[in-house]
Amino acid sequence: MATDKGVAVPPLWPVEARLAALLPDLLVFRKPRGSEHELATAQGVLLGVHVTGFTALMDRFSLSCKSEHDMDTLAHIFSYYISDIVEHVLCFGGDILNITGNVLLALWTVEQNQLSDIITLVAKCSLEIQEKFGIYHTREGQDLQLKIGLSAGRISQVIVGDEQRQYLLVTGRDVDGVQLAQRLAQANEIVLSWNCWKLCEQYMFEVEIMREDEAVKLRDMRIIDPFDFDEHFYKCLDNLPRYRTSAGKLFCPLLYPCPKFQRLIFHMAGDILFVFLLSDTLRTALELDPDSALEQTLRKHIMKNLLKKIDEGQPVEYISEFRTVTMVLVSLEFHKTAWMLHLCHLIQEAALYISTVIEKGGGQLSRIFMSETGCMFLCVFGLPGDKKPDECAHALESSFSIFSFCWENLTETKLVSISITSGPVFCGMVGAVARHEYTVIGPKVSLVARMITAYPGLVSCDEVTYLRSMLPAYDFKKLPEKMMKNISNPGKMYEYLGHRRCIMFGKRHLARVRNKNHSLLDREKELEAFRMAQQGSLHQKKGQAVLYEGEKGYGKSQLLAEINFLAQKEGHRVLPLKLKEADSKQCFYAIQTLMAIFFEIDMCPAYYRQERLHKQLHGMVEEPLHCLFNDLFFVKFPLSFKVSHMDDLTRQKKVKACFFQVLQKAMRETPLIFLIDEAQYMDAASWEFLGTLLSSVPIIMVMTLTPTFTLCGWAQHFLQSPQAIFVPISKLATTSLLRMACWELGVVSIPQELQIYLLRRCFGNPLYCEVLCQDLLSKNILLFHDLQKEEDEENSKWETLSANAMKSTMYSISPASSEDQELYVCTVKDDVNLDTVLLPPLLKEIAVNQLDQLSPGEQLLVKCAAVIGHSFHIDLLQHLLPGWGKNKLLQVLRALVDINVLRWCSKSQDLPAEPILMPSSIEIIEQTKEERKSDAGCPLRLQEELSLPQTEVLEFGVPLLQEAAWELWPKAQQTALHLECAWFLRDLACRCGSCHGGDFVPFHRFAICSTKSSSGTSRFCSYKDTGSILTQVITDKLQLPSPQEEEFLDQVNRKLAQTSPEKDMLTTKPCHCKEVLKLVLSPLTQHCLVIGENTCAFYYLLEAAAASLDLSDNYMAFLYLRKASSLLGQPSAFSFFKKHKVKISQFEEATFCCLRSEVCFNMGQITLAKKLARQALRLLKRNFPWTWFGVIFQTFLEKCWRSCSLSQPPDNRSENKKKLAILQQQVQCLSLLWQLYNLEATASSRRFAYLATLMQENSAKESASEAQVVSAYVALSQFSQNMGDKEKWLHCEQMAIQKNSLCWFSREGLLATAQLMQALAYTKLCLGHLDFSIRLGWLCRPFGECLHFIQHYEHSCILNSQSNVMLGVHSSLAMWFAQDSQWKLFEHHFSKARQLVKRTNASLFGSHGFVRFLECHVLMLQKMPEGVFAHTPSETSHQTLKYFKEFFSRCVTCPVYHQWVSELQASVMRYGKRESMSLTNIIRPFDTCLTRIWIEGEFLEENNSFEGNLQRFVRVADVKENKDEEEIQECIC
Repeated sequence: MATDKGVAVPPLWPVEARLAALLPDLLVFRKPRGSEHELATAQGVLLGVHVTGFTALMDRFSLSCKSEHDMDTLAHIFSYYISDIVEHVLCFGGDILNITGNVLLALWTVEQNQLSDIITLVAKCSLEIQEKFGIYHTREGQDLQLKIGLSAGRISQVIVGDEQRQYLLVTGRDVDGVQLAQRLAQANEIVLSWNCWKLCEQYMFEVEIMREDEAVKLRDMRIIDPFDFDEHFYKCLDNLPRYRTSAGKLFCPLLYPCPKFQRLIFHMAGDILFVFLLSDTLRTALELDPDSALEQTLRKHIMKNLLKKIDEGQPVEYISEFRTVTMVLVSLEFHKTAWMLHLCHLIQEAALYISTVIEKGGGQLSRIFMSETGCMFLCVFGLPGDKKPDECAHALESSFSIFSFCWENLTETKLVSISITSGPVFCGMVGAVARHEYTVIGPKVSLVARMITAYPGLVSCDEVTYLRSMLPAYDFKKLPEKMMKNISNPGKMYEYLGHRRCIMFGKRHLARVRNKNHSLLDREKELEAFRMAQQGSLHQKKGQAVLYEGEKGYGKSQLLAEINFLAQKEGHRVLPLKLKEADSKQCFYAIQTLMAIFFEIDMCPAYYRQERLHKQLHGMVEEPLHCLFNDLFFVKFPLSFKVSHMDDLTRQKKVKACFFQVLQKAMRETPLIFLIDEAQYMDAASWEFLGTLLSSVPIIMVMTLTPTFTLCGWAQHFLQSPQAIFVPISKLATTSLLRMACWELGVVSIPQELQIYLLRRCFGNPLYCEVLCQDLLSKNILLFHDLQKEEDEENSKWETLSANAMKSTMYSISPASSEDQELYVCTVKDDVNLDTVLLPPLLKEIAVNQLDQLSPGEQLLVKCAAVIGHSFHIDLLQHLLPGWGKNKLLQVLRALVDINVLRWCSKSQDLPAEPILMPSSIEIIEQTKEERKSDAGCPLRLQEELSLPQTEVLEFGVPLLQEAAWELWPKAQQTALHLECAWFLRDLACRCGSCHGGDFVPFHRFAICSTKSSSGTSRFCSYKDTGSILTQVITDKLQLPSPQEEEFLDQVNRKLAQTSPEKDMLTTKPCHCKEVLKLVLSPLTQHCLVIGENTCAFYYLLEAAAASLDLSDNYMAFLYLRKASSLLGQPSAFSFFKKHKVKISQFEEATFCCLRSEVCFNMGQITLAKKLARQALRLLKRNFPWTWFGVIFQTFLEKCWRSCSLSQPPDNRSENKKKLAILQQQVQCLSLLWQLYNLEATASSRRFAYLATLMQENSAKESASEAQVVSAYVALSQFSQNMGDKEKWLHCEQMAIQKNSLCWFSREGLLATAQLMQALAYTKLCLGHLDFSIRLGWLCRPFGECLHFIQHYEHSCILNSQSNVMLGVHSSLAMWFAQDSQWKLFEHHFSKARQLVKRTNASLFGSHGFVRFLECHVLMLQKMPEGVFAHTPSETSHQTLKYFKEFFSRCVTCPVYHQWVSELQASVMRYGKRESMSLTNIIRPFDTCLTRIWIEGEFLEENNSFEGNLQRFVRVADVKENKDEEEIQECIC
C-alpha cells in the first residue's frame, strides 16, 4: 500500500488541471468533431478491475448501529484501496475511464499493430496489481479481493447530452467482452476475453483455457530474463505518446542519490529491485497550457455543484461530505437487434429527458454507463448544494415521469426498470491525486443496483423512501421480499404507482395530540387571539379567521390541539384537518374533506357512506340535488332530471350553494370551527370557497401557515379580509424551553451542561427540544436520580459525586403532580461529551437543507467555522480557509450576518485587545507539525505585538447549523482541521495580558516536561520567558508602610491609582481570562479529544478547571474535572492495580487531586475534599499525618524548620521552576486542609488545622514568593482568631502587612493584598470598628434578600457545611419569625440553631451566630407563650446562663459583642428574679453605625457561580427592623 493516502490536490494547480484530474485522457485530448454525437472508434486494450467483498462489507456496516462511523470507515477503506490501484495503472500508461461503484475501467489506446505489445504490458500490470493489492484484510473481518478482466479490439466512444452537460460513453463488443471476462473471473483471478487472447503474444503467457465461456484465465508470464520486461516496457513507451516519461523512470537507489519525489513504487524483477519515481501529477494532461476553449469543453462533463466548488478554489479534501441523499437508478434494456448508432440516439434522447426532469426536481444526473444488456443512468438528489425538503417525493415523481416517457417514446426499449433508495452516503473524491472522480459510496448504493435486478419493469423504492416521501399510501403497492446478493436485510420494498386519479377524500386528524399532563407553554397571546375571534363571531354574527404563522417546529400543531380541546370543552363543533403538499394539486380537496367530516362520512365504511349522507342531507338539501355529490363523496345517488340539464360550471356553483345552506343551518344550532393545519398546502378553489364562506356565515376558522411558502392569489385575498386576524408565533422563552425539556425527560431538574446543549441547538424551537430530548433518552446517555431518596450528606468517592453535589446549579421546575409521585433529576454520564453527540436524522436534514441554500463559499465558511465551535474568532477561521484573503473573508461574513446565519458577539465575549505576553504552548503531534516552525505566515506566533480586535468574534445564529455542518466532514479531514485549530490556539492557552500570562496551574509545563529529554522528543514547545511572575525580584522596592491600618489603606488606594509603564503595572487593566477560557482553553480540550490526543486534552482540562476556579465558576471546574476523570478511566479497588488509560505525570495527578479537592470543598463535600487534598500532598512528597502522634511530631519538625536556613535554589532554571510548581501546589493543598479542619470544632481538628497553617507558611517561604508568604500569614492569623489567640492573631496580621509591600507588581501580589484587606475588614469588625470595615469592603444587605437566599439554597450542601454561618442564619430567622409571633417557624429554625451551636468556633461568624442564639433564648424566656413548642423542650433561665458562660470562654477574640452579651446575661438573671426587662429597649452593637448606612446594588446577580453569591452572603450584616415605622431592615448572616 502507498504511504501517502488520500486525494490532496496541490493548491497551486490551475483550474484546467483540476478539471483534467476528474476526466480521462480520452476526453482531455479528444480532437474537436463536427458533431458531438458522432460515433468514433479506436483500437485499444481495456482493463476492468472489480473489487469483490465490498458489497458484503457495506452490508455488515448497514447492520450495525453506528452508521455515521461505519460510513466513514467504509469510504476510507475504499478510497485508499482504489487509489493504489489507480496509481499503479497510471504508472503503466493506462487511462482511467471511470470508477463506477466498485469497478474501475482503464484503457490503453494504440494502433492495431501495437495491440500485442500493449496486451503484454497490461497483463504485467494486472499481475502486479493482483500480487500487491489482490487481498486487503479489513479489521471487520471481510476481505476485499480483486477480479480482473482484459479485452482488446475496437472501442467505440460517443458523447451524449446538450450544451450544458455532457457524458462520455464507451461501448462496443469489446467493452462487453471486458465486462464478461470480469464476471467470469473468480477472486484473485485474471481472465482475458477470447478476442484479447487471439491478439496477444500467446507464447509469453501461462494460461488456462475456458472453452465453454470462450475466455482464457491468465496464470503468469514467461519472462526468463528480468531485463526482458524492462526492455519491453521502454518499447511500449514509444507507443504511448501521452505517457509521462519521468513518472516511469527507473533508478537504483543504491547508486544514485534519491531526488525529491512524492511517492515511490517498488518492483521486483528476479533479484533486482526497481523503483518507480512518481511525480506530483503522473499525467501530462495536468500540465497543459491554459486553453479557454478546452476548459469550456471539459466543464460540460462535470456536475454543476462540483464546478462551483472548483471555481471557488476549494481544496479537493474540503469537497467530500457525509450526507443523506436519494438515489435513482434508471436501467434501459434494448433489443439485441438494434444498431449501435440507433442505440446512441436512443441514449441521447433518454439522457436529455432524464436530465431535464431530474434537475427540475432538484437532483442531478451523475453518470451514464453501459451494461451488457443496455444502459444505466444514476441520478442523485441531495448532493451538496442541492438539498431540498421533499427530495424523496420529487425523486418518486420524477422517476414515474421517466418511466412513462421511456416506455412510450423509446421504440427499441425492451425493459425499463427504476429503483429508488434513500440513506447516508459518502459524497466525494475517490482515486489518486492525478486521477480521481466524484462519486457516492454507501450500502444504499449497492441496494439500488440490486433492486434493478430483483424488481425489473417497475418503479421500486425502499421503505425509507416510502416513509420520507410523505405521499399517500394508495400511491404505493407493497412488493414481495426477494433475496439479494450480499445484502442480508434489504427491508420492505414498494412499487410506486404514481398519483392515482381516483382518490378518496382525507380523514379528520391533527398532527399533534394535546398533552393532558402539561399545559401549553408561552402561548397565552395566541390563545387570546382565538378567544377574541370567538367573541367577535358571537357578538357581530360574522365569520372570523385566525391565521397563525410560524417556522417549522414552533408549535403550531400543538396550538391547534389546544384550541381543539378548549373549543370542544365549550360545546363547539370542531372540524380538524391536516393538509400535505400533494393535496395542493387536487382541486377543491380541502373543502371536500372538511364537508365529508361535517357529514360524518369520512370514517364510515364505503357501503354505508351513501345511506349516512342521505340522512345528513335530508331536510337541508332537496332530494333531486343529492346526485350533485356523487363524484365529490364517491356515492351513487340516482341522476335527477334537474341535475342532468346542468353544465359543469352550474353544478359547481350549485354544490357550493348547498354547502353554504347546510353550514348556515348548522351554525344556528351549534357554533362551528374549522381547524386547518398546514394551510399553505390548500388548493386555490378551497381558498376561494373559504373566502366567500367567511363573509356570509358566522363561522370560526383557525389555520396555521409556514412563512417560507408563496401563497396563491385567493389565499392572499383571504389574508387581506378585515375578518382575518394574522398572528405570528414566536420562539419559546429560555425558561419555557427548559421547563419543556424537564417535562420531556420526566425530571424536575437538569444540569447546566444539558441546558447549554439544548439552548444552543434549539434557539427556542419546541420541536427541536422534543426531538433532542427523545434522542438523549434513546441513546441512554443520561443518569436519573430519585430526588426524594435520602442520599448521604457527603460522597466518599469522586465518581459518585453527581446529583446531590450539583443540585444548586441545576435548572429546576416545580413538580406538577401530587406529593406521592416520585421526583427525579438527571445528570449526564461522565464518559459522554455532549459536544460530539450526533444530531437526530430529522434535525440534521432540516439543518442541511438550510446550509444548502447558501453559496459554495458561504457553505465552506460555515463548515470550517463549525469545526472551531459555537463561537469563533475570524483569525482562526481564516487559518482554516486556504487561499482566502481578509477582504474576501469579511465580505462573506457580512453576507452571512445579514441573513442571520452568523452574528457578532458582544464585546464582553470577545478575546482581549491586549497582547498576550507570555503564551504557553503544548505540542500536539511533533512529526506532522515540525515543518511549520519555519512558516512565517502563521498569524499567531510567539509575538508580543499579537492582538485580537474586540469586534472579530462571531457565533452561530441559526439552530443546529453548526452541529450539522460539523457532521458533514469525513473523519480524516475533520481530524486534520481540529489539529489545525489546536495548533493555532495553543499559543494563546495562558492567562491574559492583564494577569502577566503564564499557566493557570502555576508552572504547569515545567513540572511535567523532563529536563533530560531533548527538545525533539518533548511534548511541549519552547517557552518564551519574560520573567516569571512568582519569582521576579522587584529591584525598586517600595517604602514599608506604617504599622497603622489607616496608613496601609491609604497606601493601597495610592498604589491602585498609580500607573507605571516602565514597571508594567497592570493593576488598572481589566482581566480577560474569562474570554481566554471560553475561546481558547475550552475549545482546545475539544479539539484534542476529537483528534485523539488525550494526554494533551488532560493537560488543557486541568488548565480549564484551574481557570474556572479562578473565575469562581465551581460548576464548570467540576465539569472539566469530570471529563478528565473519564479520560483516566475507572480507578482500581487496589492501588497496585492502578493504571490510567492516559499517561500523565505525578505532578499532573497531584494537581488533579488538588483541583478536585477545591471543587469538593466548594460543594460542601468535606470528607472527600480532605481525602483528595491528602492524596495530592502525598503525590507532591509532602505527607500530612493521620494520627494525633503524627501531628505532634510533624508540628515539632515544622517549628524546627524555621531555624534552618533555606536551601539554595538549583542552578538549572527549568528545575527551579519545576520545584516552584510543586511548592505552589503544596501551598494550595495545605491552605485547603486548614480551612477544611477549621470547619470542625473538635480539639483534634484544631491541631490538624494548626499544623496545616505551619506547613503552608514554611512551603510559602521555601518558594521565595512574597505573595504566598502574605497569604500564609493571613491564614495563620485567621486560624489564631478562631482559636481565641488574640496576641498571635494580631501579630500575624502585622507581619502580613509588612510582607505585602514587597509583592505589589504581580497578579499574585494583588490577590494577596485583596486577601489581606478582607482579613483586616474581618478583624476590625470583630473589634467593633465598623466604619473601617466598611471602607475595607464589608457590605450590608436587606433582610428580605437574605431570607429569599436561604429559602432557595436551604438544602445546599455548601451552606450546610458552614456551621458558623448557618448558626447565625437560623438564629436570625428565628428572631425574625418570633417578632411576627410565627412560633412554629421560630421553633423550626431555633431547633436547627441549637444543633449547630456545639460545632462552631470563635470566628466572627461563629461568635455572631452564638449571640443571635443567645438573643433567641432571652426572647423565649420573656415573650414566648407557654405550650407553643410541639417538639422542642423549653429551657429554664439556669440552662440559658450556661450558654452565656460558654460564650465568654470561647469567643474571647470578638470583644465587640461582650458588652451586649453581658447586658443580655443580666436580663436573664433579672428575669430569674422576676424583674422583667424589655429586649427591644436594648441597643445592639453596630446599630448606631448601620442605621447611617445605605448600600445600593443587587445581591443576587445572574451568575452561574453559587460560591460567589455565598461569599457575598456571608458578609451581610443584619439590623433589627421596626415594621411599624417602615424603616430599612437588614440582617447580618
